[in-house]
Amino acid sequence: MIAHQLNQDKRPSAQQTGGAARFLVVLDVDSTLIENEVIELLAAAAGSFDEVCEITERAMLGELDFAQSLHARVSTLSGLASGMIAEVAQEIRVTRGVRELVAGLHDADSVVGVVSGGFHELLDPLAAELGLDHWRANRLETVDGLLTGRVLGPVIDARAKADALREWAAAHSIPMRRTVAVGDGANDLEMMAVAGLSVAFDAKPRVRAAAHIALDVRDLSQLLPALGLRS
Repeated sequence: MIAHQLNQDKRPSAQQTGGAARFLVVLDVDSTLIENEVIELLAAAAGSFDEVCEITERAMLGELDFAQSLHARVSTLSGLASGMIAEVAQEIRVTRGVRELVAGLHDADSVVGVVSGGFHELLDPLAAELGLDHWRANRLETVDGLLTGRVLGPVIDARAKADALREWAAAHSIPMRRTVAVGDGANDLEMMAVAGLSVAFDAKPRVRAAAHIALDVRDLSQLLPALGLRS
């Protein structure tokens, strides 16, 4: 079992290894780190909720190219006042067990990152509050206090998620066999494929079939015993 393979060696502490961390855990954000889909929260504020929900579901099932679906969804936000972002942020609900997971990983000299097809404008304050080590997401373009319906820079898609996991592992001198990717949708499959342990979290059938292990109860602290960090 892959989870056993991750834990069968005796791992020295970060102090003993000159700063090398024990694990890198990278999580998806929407419907994983948080209970919400942030694009849907923004769409509700913009009056395009039904349209965006349909596109989101098709993208999560792998029926649509993620970048194209992201641009289509964000286009429906055109004209939304940027000040609404802070109001929408108040609706975000962190998934049960997140704080316990972050604390347990940090206690074990490990690194926690999240990578999202969502948006920095909503993720930045949440990631800082949770004490995450790394985070990456898309950025919304704003002109004169209004969303333009466009994103800035390269889209954070499936490949970008896998690239982030590799980059953060290298930055902390963590072997790929000690990396963990946690997600629920098709956009997480590439990072799950390169990680030492892939975890389907309350996931779509396609993701469950591809993962090493599945967590079906919506409590992210369940990951700690899977890594041998809690009995």
